[in-house]
Amino acid sequence: MPKESFEKKKIRAQKIIAALKKAYPDAKCALTFSNPWELYVATVLSAQCTDKRVNMVTPALFKKYRTVGDYARADLAEFQEMIRSTGFYKNKARNILAAAKKVREQFHGRVPDNMADLVTLPGAGRKTANVILGNAFGVPGLTVDTHMIRINRLLGLTAEKDPVKIEYELMKLIPQKEWTEYSHRMIHHGRARCVARRPDCPSCEIRVLCPSAGKR
Repeated sequence: MPKESFEKKKIRAQKIIAALKKAYPDAKCALTFSNPWELYVATVLSAQCTDKRVNMVTPALFKKYRTVGDYARADLAEFQEMIRSTGFYKNKARNILAAAKKVREQFHGRVPDNMADLVTLPGAGRKTANVILGNAFGVPGLTVDTHMIRINRLLGLTAEKDPVKIEYELMKLIPQKEWTEYSHRMIHHGRARCVARRPDCPSCEIRVLCPSAGKR
């Protein structure tokens, strides 16, 4: 098959966006939070852990630690125990408590609302920053998680494997205003339809737009 031109790929991406909007009109961030700091905490906890598990842990956590200052003063061992079931709890606890101190001391107790500052927080790379920007501040962001990597590669929208390179490639194909919603819908599609071990290609809403359909 001839190589797809950038313009044709961009047109196909628009059709994918439209199909996902129709299939998942209400897709949104699956993590429970009520402010930017809680979303940072939940997103850090979600690494190598399901959102469902995180949402089981955070109610008690958010009740006990209500402010950034509460986290900054938290006892490390006690905090670790509260988040133990999310896995990698020692690293996560260290990052969250260190981030709380940084937010309190360098950002006047407020989670920053820009990429440059967000990625300086312990445990926050571009993926975490984009989750926070898109869902807490309304700033469009592409959240490139494992679903986004896998499905966008299957769709032929990128051949890259590195999340940051994929993010920058998708920026060229997906209109900026769609970035956050595109991420939500693609992640939802990865959980509901294009499951890693057994994708349901026959029922897939974007099958006709996917060059990998039926080949796995």
